Amino acid sequence: MHRPKFALLAAAATAALLALTPGAAAAPTSLAATSTAASTCPTVAWGSLAKTKTLSTTSQIFNVRTGQHSCYDRMVIDLKAKPAGFSVKYVDTLRGIASGLPVRTTGGANLQILIHAPVSASYSPGATVKNLGYSTFKQQVWLGSFEGETMLGISTRARLPMRAFLLDGPGTGSRLVIDVAHHW
Repeated sequence: MHRPKFALLAAAATAALLALTPGAAAAPTSLAATSTAASTCPTVAWGSLAKTKTLSTTSQIFNVRTGQHSCYDRMVIDLKAKPAGFSVKYVDTLRGIASGLPVRTTGGANLQILIHAPVSASYSPGATVKNLGYSTFKQQVWLGSFEGETMLGISTRARLPMRAFLLDGPGTGSRLVIDVAHHW
């Protein structure tokens, strides 16, 4: 019941403060919109150094998906069982896991993802290079699966802060999540 009175008082105080601030009403609309958009994404402290986790597993990869969020782009690698070990790091050139041959990408930086798990026989990665066109992720690159390890890549706009972590579920499965921020 007291909330409408509080909201009215807060609005009146804000209006009074703006009236007393010189030039507040003269701020360009585009600058205000930019400040609001930038303030919705907090400064991240993830860094761009390698992220690793050493675990042994008999799990298999059965799906890879990507998506966009307001502050970062995300890749999720679904595993059939408990978490696998991984290494996620920026590299100069993405290379095939078995061949070692370079894979050409269009982004400003390349993120290599090595998962200590093979690919499920039912999983088909599709094209070697998938154009994504997200804010940060430019391409998803399939680098192969060899001797119980699988390698993927993400071509990014630039070398930006990233994080990698494991989540349990759904069911008895798990997920490796890689987020790359849109800005420092």
